[in-house]
Amino acid sequence: MKQELNNLVWPALVGVLAAALILDQWVIQRPEGGDQLLRSSYREAVSLATPSVVNIYTAKLVEARRDMRLNAPLLRRLRSNPDGAQRIERSLGSGVILSTEGHVITNNHVIAGADAIQILLADGRSTTASVVGSDPETDLAILKIDLPDLMPIDLAETKDIAVGDVVLAIGNPYGFGHSVSQGIISGVGRFGLQLATYENYIQTDATIHLGSSGGALINIQGQLVGINTLIYTAGGDTAGETPGIGINLATPSDLAASVLEDIVQYGRVIRGWLGVSVDVLFSEGASGVPVQQLIITDLARGGPAERAGILLNDIIVSMDGEPVVDGRAAMLQIARLRPGHLLRVGLERAGSTVELEAVVGTRGRGQ
Repeated sequence: MKQELNNLVWPALVGVLAAALILDQWVIQRPEGGDQLLRSSYREAVSLATPSVVNIYTAKLVEARRDMRLNAPLLRRLRSNPDGAQRIERSLGSGVILSTEGHVITNNHVIAGADAIQILLADGRSTTASVVGSDPETDLAILKIDLPDLMPIDLAETKDIAVGDVVLAIGNPYGFGHSVSQGIISGVGRFGLQLATYENYIQTDATIHLGSSGGALINIQGQLVGINTLIYTAGGDTAGETPGIGINLATPSDLAASVLEDIVQYGRVIRGWLGVSVDVLFSEGASGVPVQQLIITDLARGGPAERAGILLNDIIVSMDGEPVVDGRAAMLQIARLRPGHLLRVGLERAGSTVELEAVVGTRGRGQ
């Protein structure tokens, strides 16, 4: 009986093993990039990017709150500085080295109003930093440090990022030093939060804590995808429901690079200006999908649009041959054009299509 069982079991076992080998070698298709899908460590990406991420410590003098109990004449005479009491307010953040010359990018809100800025590198070196310039409209600022052997970070191609990509956030949360959190890109092109004039945020679920603002959001190759900017948190309870802990947002690396280039070269960010005010109209496209159109509601006197012959109530339908399907993106496109650029503007006017050419001007403060 035992021999008969062996005769039955062994052929069956050999058959199962043979089938598994055949499936593994010839039938099962391994997905491209499978090694990345099965990756269990991001140590290489972190080791590449960490030397480029710095901790920022700021200090500023602020008026101290006065204790009214100390206003008695005798006590006022005993105080060394009775009328101008001050205290030091300290804060922290992060930054990213973008050039071998020592240019560091961070958020403007990290260093705004600071009287002293101290930079701590990942290798333990420390130095003071000066402010080269800032751009509150994107909440970015450029600092300068003077140290040898700096390692600027490599930039990722922002156009190649997509929802679902794995990203890592490196920063200085709560002053703990270089810390890393991991997540994915949850969305791109986020706007409408009214947190800055020009909004084009990357949304991620990689955790960004207090002190991580200005730090690096990197891909699994260790390249800079964005500058960690803020956590957007909903207001109080809604109908008894507690809101989430917040949405983490980053400024794309290509925007950060352009801000750096302009501030270093010109001392401020140079933005294109068409001289129009617009409202967004929603209409149905040829495929039945809702699209946005921009209707001209105001023209700057003597501005580029007025000189080109653009009129009130014209509808912008294209720019440089590209259809306008997103009003916010169109305004960002104009802002990122260089002054002097000849912009072809496609318009709808009283049922007819018109194309005019406007010479882009320079956007000044308050425009």
